[in-house]
Amino acid sequence: MSEMQPKTQDDLFQFLDSLGIAHKTKRHAPVFTVAESVALRDEIPGGHTKNLFVKDKKDNYFLLTVEENATVDLKTVHTLIGGASKVSFGRPEKLMEYLGVIPGAVTAFGVINDVGQNVKIIVDEELMKDEIVNCHPLANDATTSIASRDLLRFIEATGHEALVLKVTS
Repeated sequence: MSEMQPKTQDDLFQFLDSLGIAHKTKRHAPVFTVAESVALRDEIPGGHTKNLFVKDKKDNYFLLTVEENATVDLKTVHTLIGGASKVSFGRPEKLMEYLGVIPGAVTAFGVINDVGQNVKIIVDEELMKDEIVNCHPLANDATTSIASRDLLRFIEATGHEALVLKVTS
């Protein structure tokens, strides 16, 4: 059986358009860290995201989408998200297999590639206080701005439950 090709930015934008979700994308040099992306803040308003792809010891996978400066306690977050044990970071191979992205480009939009529903996505409730949130459109050389409530609509349209929980301090 051949591996499914991850969806492209164009696929993502067409899917958003089909849902009637407004989105705006700004291209920029690739950024791999929150520190590098801070330079873009003045140009891109709204809440900026940090994404943690983690797993528990029973191989349950989670994607935590939080505000970029928020702190997630990896020792205790499993108690909030329904993990079977403390979580650790998922391997890059699994990240590509499930979300279709490389480390540095992890994004809530990656669930568009998770057709097998292998990943549970959690959006931090602090982030939802921002009207606009910014996520990489499956690659780290662009940033896509979308209304926070539309991000939840997008997640649900991919067949995932958008869990909004307080997972940061």
